[in-house]
Amino acid sequence: MKKKKSKKTQPNSIKKNKELGQTKNSAKLVLFVFGIGPIIGITIFLYSKGFFNSPNM
Repeated sequence: MKKKKSKKTQPNSIKKNKELGQTKNSAKLVLFVFGIGPIIGITIFLYSKGFFNSPNM
């Protein structure tokens, strides 16, 4: 018996790779915004309240 080569799997795999690339990029963006964003926000807030200033005696 001869094995049939299917050409449909190749375009689907290319399409999946493109979609996977988009999801990886969006996942990195979400992790950056929700991971680094609050840290930067808390740092700015604490700096504005004088948390990082040395105490005066």
